Amino acid sequence: MLEGAAGIDPGKGMIMKVAIAKEGNDVSEHFGHCSEYAVFTIENGKISSSNILQSPGHEPGRLPVFLSEHEITHVLAGGMGPKAVELFCANNIEVFLGISGAIDTVIRDFLSGKIIPGQSSCTHGPDHECMH
Repeated sequence: MLEGAAGIDPGKGMIMKVAIAKEGNDVSEHFGHCSEYAVFTIENGKISSSNILQSPGHEPGRLPVFLSEHEITHVLAGGMGPKAVELFCANNIEVFLGISGAIDTVIRDFLSGKIIPGQSSCTHGPDHECMH
């Protein structure tokens, strides 16, 4: 694994569900504002299935619960606010921010432990309460 990189440990043998905020074929910059998520089920370090999950809409606090109900374990996105990150963590969902690029490339990099999380692309002012 690259220094500073993140991803899965294929030796763990666990099942994960990864949701990637989607805008066309690329990762969306604004998690809570995208209309759908690419969802990948990972078993033994390999994709066993994938599907598209429609967003229930941008409603404060709703997305972490919604994705938890769909058994999502990891979220990859360009950005979201710190309150949203807290809510995802409270729902046992690991968050990777600062992710960009084509979804197919991003999920491959995640599987091989080459994802390098960065800063959230959420760039609102300090008084803005965002949930994306």
